[in-house]
Amino acid sequence: MKALHIAATGMKAQELNVEVISNNVANMRTTGYKRQRAEFQDLLYQNLRRMGADTSNTGTIVPTGVQIGSGVKTAATGRIMSQGTLEETEKDLDVAIRGEGFFQIDLPDGTTAYTRDGSFELDADGNLVTVDGYTVQPGLTIPDDTRDITISADGTVQGIDGAGNAVTFGQFTLARFVNKSGLEAIGDNLFLETAASGAAQVDVPNSDGFGDLQQKYLEMSNVDAVTEISDLIAAQRAYEMNSKIIQAADEMYSTTSNIR
Repeated sequence: MKALHIAATGMKAQELNVEVISNNVANMRTTGYKRQRAEFQDLLYQNLRRMGADTSNTGTIVPTGVQIGSGVKTAATGRIMSQGTLEETEKDLDVAIRGEGFFQIDLPDGTTAYTRDGSFELDADGNLVTVDGYTVQPGLTIPDDTRDITISADGTVQGIDGAGNAVTFGQFTLARFVNKSGLEAIGDNLFLETAASGAAQVDVPNSDGFGDLQQKYLEMSNVDAVTEISDLIAAQRAYEMNSKIIQAADEMYSTTSNIR
């Protein structure tokens, strides 16, 4: 009897499903977070009677056959890259992306990471950095005596210097990917390019195929509480049903072993 093993794979799959859902819920208020979804595939089948096999010398064939599955496996934990809601912050250096694109971040080892989290700060030298101190490409520097900083929809950064003159400090660039779901999440709201995502295509905001920027806003996560709760209930019920199958199989084994 293979029911024990099959039901066990079902319980493992739903356990992972709950872990993915719990991570989504935990990051409901994480800036720029993109929810994940567990995807499953059935395992190999045992053919007890193969469909299409001959059953007589006259060419009669089996119409359906007999196949017994061996359970389920996790195929992927795909990331849903839909737009999150924008929340106003009233902070000059908070920037949200509306549409396609990622901010480019220089990591200490020289690697370029990508993020939708636009909560930026200035370091001691006036460089635009993330909350972890990583430099934001293409390297914008804003002097400490600057006031009335504005970031336009196309990413142009301007302000008024100490002498009262309007100054342009540079322009943001964005990166987009053919398969953005193929990016590798490394934590800290950062992603890395992979062979699955394709190479980054870089251009200024509001250009063809790229989104624009919204100053004094941040993009919240795209996690929907109602969807996650309903998915959690469905995963819990599936887990319970698989556990019932294990109990039933165990009782059948017990009945067989008690035959005199």
